[in-house]
Amino acid sequence: MNFDIAPNAPTPIYRQIVEQVRRLVASGQLRPGDDLPSVRVVALHHAINPMTVSKAYSLLETEGLLERRRGLGMVIAQTRARSTQQDKLALLRPALSTASQIAKQLGLDDKQALAAFQTCLNEWSKKEAP
Repeated sequence: MNFDIAPNAPTPIYRQIVEQVRRLVASGQLRPGDDLPSVRVVALHHAINPMTVSKAYSLLETEGLLERRRGLGMVIAQTRARSTQQDKLALLRPALSTASQIAKQLGLDDKQALAAFQTCLNEWSKKEAP
C-alpha cells in the first residue's frame, strides 16, 4: 500500500495520510486487521520525516481507527463499524466544497465544473484498471 503524497499541496503531509487512511477504511479497501506500512517504510518511500508519519498514525490511533500491535506495527482496528454511504459522502464533501469554490472563482458554470469532475473520475478509473 502506498500513500499519494503531494509535498507541495497546501494540506500538511500528516493530514494527507490521515485523510487517505480514513477514506480507504470507509471504502472497505482497508479492513480490520490489515497492516499499514511501517513509519520507516513510508518515510523512506516518500522522502519525508518519520515524525510526520508517526504523527498521522498517532492521530488515527487516538481516534480508534488504528491499533498498535507489539511487533506487528499498526493495523486497522477491529472495532470499527462499517461506514455508511452517508459517512463516505461526508468524507468527500470538504474536497467538493473546495473544488466548487475554485470553480466559481474561475467563472466556470455548473456544467463545466461537473464535466471537469467527470474527467477526473475517468482518469482515476483508467489508473485503477489492470
